[in-house]
This record gives sequence, C-alpha cells and structure tokens, in this order.
Amino acid sequence: MSEPNQFIKTVLTRRCVRSYTGTKVKRDDLLNMIKAGMSAPSYKDTRHRYFIVVDDPALIQTLGDGLPYSKMLLTAKHAIIVCSDNRMLEDVADTDYWVQDCAVAAENILLAAHSLGIATCWTAAHPRPERVAFVKHALGIPEHVEPLCVIAVGISAGVEKPRDKFEPERIFWNAWEKSS
Repeated sequence: MSEPNQFIKTVLTRRCVRSYTGTKVKRDDLLNMIKAGMSAPSYKDTRHRYFIVVDDPALIQTLGDGLPYSKMLLTAKHAIIVCSDNRMLEDVADTDYWVQDCAVAAENILLAAHSLGIATCWTAAHPRPERVAFVKHALGIPEHVEPLCVIAVGISAGVEKPRDKFEPERIFWNAWEKSS
C-alpha cells in the first residue's frame, strides 16, 4: 500500500476526545471549522444547514449538565451544533435527507478541527426526542429547525493514540461475497 497523503493521515488519526484543558479555541479556528462544514455536499445543493457555535460558559454548563453523554463540554469550553432548517427542503419526501446532509457537514468539522490540532467529540441530539427538545430549548432553536448533533470542541488534555480500524475482511470487490 502506498504512503497516505496528509488528508488521509488526518482521517486515520482523528479521535473523539473526552478530556480537555479548558483553553479557549481561537474564533478564526472555529470559523474555519464552520467553513469546512458548509463545504460539505447537501441534497440538491439546498444548503439548509445552520451552525450554532457556543462559547458562553453558562450555556456550555447547561448543555453539559443536561445532555447525558456530553459531560466533556464542561472542560472543552466550546460546542458546535449542526442543524437543519427543514423549511428549505422542497417537499416532505426531501426532508429525509437532512440527517445525511448534517452528518457530512459534522464530519467535515471534525476533520477540519483535527487538522488544526483541535480536539472534538461528536454527541447526538437526533434521533432522541428528549435530547432534541432540550437542545432546542437551551439554545432558542425555532420549531422548524432540527439539531442533529452537539460537537464538543477544545484543546485535548492528553495525546490520543489513533486506533487502527482497518479491517480488510469487511471489503468486497464488485459484489457481496458469501461466507462459508
């Protein structure tokens, strides 16, 4: 196998981080992460995604206390919430694509952060109605806007070792191979 380029190395070494120093992330870096999120493809190029950047300590505390798997927000000190304004989608059938569109935007944010030396951790709001309702209430999100996830963003308190997740037995060429 050939040596991976820098982008592939970024993908292969990105990790979810749950322990942060509490150091503030530069606003320019946060904006670059959002630019990466906005660069992701969307259904029919609808660009229905919106991004809420939270750095207010009281709101971080609220989110960290209220979301069951988001305690790392308390030390990360930043969050990015990826949302969809579903009014921008053409018809009811099209609204099914909002999840995929927001997920690819979130992944771009995760990779951009890692490339900048900034740690992240994806936590879900959707599809849990109680988490969606909590995030909407905490951040004043309108009814027609759906939050997909809350991404913790901060400076890692340690050095995360990448996991080798490559499993060649999960690769099939041209068709699904039946196992014996």
